[in-house]
Amino acid sequence: MKGIEMYYTVKTLLDQGWSISGIARELGIDRKTVRKIRERVKDGEVKVPRMRKRSRLDAYREEILSYLEEGLSGVLIHRKLCEIHGVEISYSGLKKYLRKLKVGKDGKIPILSPPGKEAQVDFGYAGKFLIEGKWRKCWVFCMALSYSRMSYYELVLTQDTETFLRCHINAFEYFGGVPEVVLIDNLKSGVVRSNFYEPEIQSEYSRMLQHYGSSPATCRVRRPEEKGKVESGIKYVKRSFLKGLDSRELSGARTELKRWLDEICNSRVHGTTRKVPREEFERTEKRALKPLPLRRYEVPFLSKRKVNAYSHIYYKYNYYSVPYRYVGKEVSLKATSHLLHIFDKDLSEIAVHIISNGKGEFITNKSHIPGL
Repeated sequence: MKGIEMYYTVKTLLDQGWSISGIARELGIDRKTVRKIRERVKDGEVKVPRMRKRSRLDAYREEILSYLEEGLSGVLIHRKLCEIHGVEISYSGLKKYLRKLKVGKDGKIPILSPPGKEAQVDFGYAGKFLIEGKWRKCWVFCMALSYSRMSYYELVLTQDTETFLRCHINAFEYFGGVPEVVLIDNLKSGVVRSNFYEPEIQSEYSRMLQHYGSSPATCRVRRPEEKGKVESGIKYVKRSFLKGLDSRELSGARTELKRWLDEICNSRVHGTTRKVPREEFERTEKRALKPLPLRRYEVPFLSKRKVNAYSHIYYKYNYYSVPYRYVGKEVSLKATSHLLHIFDKDLSEIAVHIISNGKGEFITNKSHIPGL
């Protein structure tokens, strides 16, 4: 059974008009599997995947790819990884990793993305920062456009779903446009990584991207190197920005990050492309991006609740009813600025209420309570 990330990747390719055979060749899976996934996605069936074990060399994937494109042999790549990057790995271990990357006889892996086609996203731990005299853990979000390498970074206090979605929206607005596909796989972030593959969160992520005319996708089977651009971006912000901070006060760091983003990050000559990201973005990629929608997407609050004995769930100091048959069961809720949507385990909506501004109130739909 393929993981939920495969379901959404197949759905994205189908939405883009790909054929069954084309998807099978692209993802390295059987055509029957593609057809089964197509029917299951259509029926709303999704499964939670098992997380892929990461290699220690994943953190150096971008460097390895650049060495391969320069024509370096495995022996020279091993020497550079050990001497320059301090990687402790045997030559045989490196050879196994290169085989997983499906390196051809000439040792080169061209990873080309057309302008406006793809962006890659990830989180990285940024260390502790001061907020009102208290130290808090922070993370840095990165979205990198695969063609121009134009990047967006944001320091955040949490890695929850709402933050993850808002960071996407802020990145789209920073670029002034939207890529066709957002590549997401193997998130480092603890909260998002453990919860992201739940169907309701995947559905909301897909819904948000659809609002912006984009689609979610994951790294192709046996090609984990495809997400190396954003992983390299996380390493770059750590060594080029975070290590050079004079103050660990969060508000000041956020201001400095915006300046660094415009004056240094997107204005330097990129180590792999040897081009300036902003210049390449303005010259070619900006006009290839899809336009921003007229309305900004409203990021909802997502959570789970257990239905109490009175057939109600608790949300922000009030109680809201659900059909009586769900007493004692877990349900999912999605709250916007005015409405509270409640779903069963299959993500079928079972109740919707106008959110009350009061406290201690019972908002009850009489049809939810059996006549006694």
